Amino acid sequence: MQGKGRFPRYTTCMVVSTLEESLVAKLRELPLDKQQEVVDFADFLASKPRRPLTNMRGLWKDLGISISEEDIAEARKEMWGNFPREEFFK
Repeated sequence: MQGKGRFPRYTTCMVVSTLEESLVAKLRELPLDKQQEVVDFADFLASKPRRPLTNMRGLWKDLGISISEEDIAEARKEMWGNFPREEFFK
């Protein structure tokens, strides 16, 4: 399927199918003992508990960083203070 631009547009189904086909093809090339290793590794990955996603505050809570509303407002003012500039409208 062609999307706009140079790159083809893929649906999720196409990507999963292509990935599965690629994995199966590579798996078939391996000897039986290596195929079993792949299955064991897949089982290991599936059994690992997933870490819950954390928000940004959760990522830095043990670092002692505190960002206030004033800090955010000041950062926005610095970033957008001179926007829009007249040179964009000439």
